[in-house]
Amino acid sequence: MHRVALVLAVAAASAVAPTVARAQQPAAAAGAAAAAADPAEVGLAAIRDQWRGVTANVAKVAEELTEADYAYRPVATVRTVGEMIGHVAGSQFMMCAAALGEPARAEDAIEKTAKTKADLVKALKESTDYCARAYGQPAMATVASMSLFGQSSTRMQALALNAVHNGEHYGNLVTYMRMKGMVPPSSKR
Repeated sequence: MHRVALVLAVAAASAVAPTVARAQQPAAAAGAAAAAADPAEVGLAAIRDQWRGVTANVAKVAEELTEADYAYRPVATVRTVGEMIGHVAGSQFMMCAAALGEPARAEDAIEKTAKTKADLVKALKESTDYCARAYGQPAMATVASMSLFGQSSTRMQALALNAVHNGEHYGNLVTYMRMKGMVPPSSKR
């Protein structure tokens, strides 16, 4: 009985396999190309794509909100919109400098000094351009050891942390916008 079931299963699979194989050829070709690439570089590309998407949304928020919105904070114990934009910009400079092996300025320097929308948007753009250098270098996919926040890390971990950090603060900005009755960029699609 088990042999009959096995033979029927193999026969059914054999009949379906050519159709499935034809349907999967484009996906298989893309998968084969990805498999041929260095897995670390594939990982770096995925991290870079996530960083680009979330950072583009943070930049859209920064551009869309008014100068008055930059002073908004839902409660006294959290950052204002402006402070959050400054924090993201400063953190990007710090984490990407670590990944690049370059000296970093103080993470909170922008948050403490830039106070206008124009200055904060400019700082965010500059930090994003700076980080693009790091995300664009295949060498970042190597396991080169470095120190980040006093702990051993890799360049790719620093870039992944930067992307996640930007995502966390985009989530804060989404909440701020919703509290003001606004639709965030990622919900406008």
